[in-house]
Amino acid sequence: MDMDNNAINSPRNHGVRRLLAAATVVVLAALGTVPATAAPRPATGHDAAVTGRHEARGTLLAVTPVARHDRAGVTAFLTEAGMSTDTVRHGVRAYRLTYATITPQGRPTTATGLLVLPDGGGHRLDLVSDTHGTMAHRDYAPSVGEDFGRYAPYLHAAAGRAVAAPDYLGLGKGPGRHPYMDTASAVSASLDMLRASRTAALRLDRPLTGDVYASGFSQGGQVAMALGKALQRGADRHFRLRALAPVSGPYDIEHAETPALFDGRVNDTSGLFYMTYFLTAQNRLHPLWKDPSEAFREPYADVVDGLFDGEHYEEEIIPALPANLKELLTDAYYRELQHPTGALLAAIRAQDGTCAWKPAVPVRLYTSSGDTDVPVANARSCAADLARRGVRAPVVDQGDLSHNETYLTSGPQIVRWFDRLAAHG
Repeated sequence: MDMDNNAINSPRNHGVRRLLAAATVVVLAALGTVPATAAPRPATGHDAAVTGRHEARGTLLAVTPVARHDRAGVTAFLTEAGMSTDTVRHGVRAYRLTYATITPQGRPTTATGLLVLPDGGGHRLDLVSDTHGTMAHRDYAPSVGEDFGRYAPYLHAAAGRAVAAPDYLGLGKGPGRHPYMDTASAVSASLDMLRASRTAALRLDRPLTGDVYASGFSQGGQVAMALGKALQRGADRHFRLRALAPVSGPYDIEHAETPALFDGRVNDTSGLFYMTYFLTAQNRLHPLWKDPSEAFREPYADVVDGLFDGEHYEEEIIPALPANLKELLTDAYYRELQHPTGALLAAIRAQDGTCAWKPAVPVRLYTSSGDTDVPVANARSCAADLARRGVRAPVVDQGDLSHNETYLTSGPQIVRWFDRLAAHG
């Protein structure tokens, strides 16, 4: 989730995001980016989704260079975004990885993600897992578009760590549609991205230490918590979780995020966008209705699912929807969303609980009391879940900042914190 009401028209937060492909090329050239060139596929085979071959999860299928910036270029890119750059120590090299993973149903597929390496620094690198926020168009994914999804990856890599930033399923160059807010598949895609990154980094002669620092923003904040749980439980013996620093995650959809849609804590535009995306995606995974007219008023019932096909930009989706959820949903489904039951409640609860475990590593939860996309109640709920298990996780409240401003402000603070943790072993 990374689209607050003000951010839709904010040049600072989404100026690059509004650019289409041609304009993006201009930006890349201005920042000194090398053109992307496809690397040959490894001998392990072709895309499982195309050939039917079942590659092992996390198998690296292709490495494509997509960007290179010197230190001054990284500083300029992050300064334009409004981020502090005092932690920028290196230039960066960025690569799109294509790798084998699984669908929500457990079938083989492929996904893409962004691997960013520092251009300089130590030979062996710690790894940051950076999981991105909500995006509707597949080309906004970190491995494709050089905009909002690359701020944190470049920031962390410029500080001297490798960064694995998965596109998730159905975004970037991956096939199919994005199963938005499906925690299980977001974790499997993120974990397999770590595996592919380990292979790619070794081939690029920048081997990984195995230490993982997990962060993420909005949707990705929730994914970071769930991924941390999987890593701590031994999901892959090559990786050791070192710290968790999610930003503005919707950790409690049932008790924090959904109620905030109806009491003014979430602005109408963002609430409408997120919930429509959530409902249409979840209906494909956990059928919520037999016919969309049960949930959506006309004329929206016939168009909402198609708007979130990965080929529409947010700037196209928002004008095609009404002003708020009450105008979008039928009276019956509006009441159902206020007091979820049955399939809807099951879909919501399947995504909650990402903080219901006991991390054995330091945790900080970054948020803002001024956030009207993912209210601070989510972070407080997460902290309470952790506290009930004996874990103290400070809630770092950035004050009266918007959703995206929270991300831009928190990123450099997280880098400094990871630096301190690494220095103390």
